[in-house]
Amino acid sequence: MRLGYIDYLNCYPFYYRMFEKKPVPGIRIYPGYPCMLNKMMADRQLDMSPISAATCAEISDHVALLPQFCLSSVGYVGSVILVSKIPIEELNHKNVGITSASHTSAVLLKILLKNYYNLEPVYIPTHPRPILKDLDAALVIGNDAMAISAEPVSYMYDLGDLWLRKTGFPVVFAVFVVRESIVEKYASEISAVVTSYHGSLRHLETDKAQVVSKASAKYPDIIYDINRYFDLLQFKFNANLKDALMFYYSRAGDMGLIKKVKELRYLSFE
Repeated sequence: MRLGYIDYLNCYPFYYRMFEKKPVPGIRIYPGYPCMLNKMMADRQLDMSPISAATCAEISDHVALLPQFCLSSVGYVGSVILVSKIPIEELNHKNVGITSASHTSAVLLKILLKNYYNLEPVYIPTHPRPILKDLDAALVIGNDAMAISAEPVSYMYDLGDLWLRKTGFPVVFAVFVVRESIVEKYASEISAVVTSYHGSLRHLETDKAQVVSKASAKYPDIIYDINRYFDLLQFKFNANLKDALMFYYSRAGDMGLIKKVKELRYLSFE
């Protein structure tokens, strides 16, 4: 079975056990930026993967979500950042870079600037680590937002924090999905991956220092406090986060940024 892995620090806690302790038989892991896994899942080149929540809306007709897991934050997250030369309120008609690395955060930024700041910037696609030379601001996510930057900036805005303050909701950045057509064929492998995820999160609870140490070794360019970062993230997909995801979908769908979503299908483990 082909399993995706978001090659960011935030996804590492789910894969700690299979990376460091006990590989899952019959699984081939494909690491990459969220955008890569989004496309591979949409093109049916992966069987199971974490993907951007926004992309899940686009392919919801042929995937089911794991009901137990997500990548989320309630407020400040530290890895989804708008860096800017000027205050956010002055970005109307200014050049704002949108990272090519992900989908959820790009949609999130557009919702915030349009609906809550009444701004219409000029959005320009950028590499994951953008150069601000010709930009007034840029969205940076994941490891790239937590690494050493050669460019000093005047303003930094955490989108998880802005979203909570403006809407009252957390942000679900990524969900874990399975192609429905392969569920019967790979039932044992899917179950084994889910078990491994659960085991990894238990390691985070009971042996956090070791998980942080291994994560630091895997991603040595990160200058952020990894121990604190793991405390900021929400990994368990509770009812409140599922409601928050549907709120995000309603706002994004109303703006035409993603396909409208009426309901999601969750994989049954009964």
